Formats: sequence, structure tokens, C-alpha cells
Amino acid sequence: MSLRAFTEETWNAEVLSGAVPVLVDIWAPWCVPCRKITPMVERLAQEFGPLLVVGTLNGDDAPRIMATYEVLSLPTLLLFRNGEAAERVVGVPKIDKLRAVIAPHVEN
Repeated sequence: MSLRAFTEETWNAEVLSGAVPVLVDIWAPWCVPCRKITPMVERLAQEFGPLLVVGTLNGDDAPRIMATYEVLSLPTLLLFRNGEAAERVVGVPKIDKLRAVIAPHVEN
């Protein structure tokens, strides 16, 4: 599965109204650590397949969302379940930590 590109315009429909959990990678073009996490996020999209929607949000283009969810550092990963932010990971963790955060929220 490929990564979706979320925007402020698509946020409610694609993230908050999702039938399955949604993992959002909030990044910015100038953020060097954000580039390091991208391959991990792409891999998680492949691994979790239809059980998880995975996408990105350019924080520079989404100040309202950044403020709403108090995103102060990039990259920040937010996991949404039933329209609510259920998990938050800041920085570039190991992929095993990301799997451990996601696993309880997806149904096998």
C-alpha cells in the first residue's frame, strides 16, 4: 500500500472518519530526521496492509492541525482510532517500537 498525502482539506474525511486506524507521519521538507523515518513509515504501510491507513501530513501546510494536536517537534507520528488521537511518537524511534505502538490498535 502506498502512503496517502493528507491535507487540512482532507483531514476530517480521511483521518478522523476512517473505518480503520490511521497512522499520520507529520513532517516538513526542511526536517532532516523526517527523511530518516519515511522508509520505516512506508514499510509499516506494507506490513499492516488493509488493517491500517498510513499517510503523511506536511506540517508547514497544516498549521491548524499542528495547533489542534499540539505538535511541537518533527517528525511526530499520530495514530488515530475512531477519530481520536490514541498514540503519539515523537522523533525517530526504532521500527520495532512503532510496531509495538500500532499492534494493539489493529485487528488481526
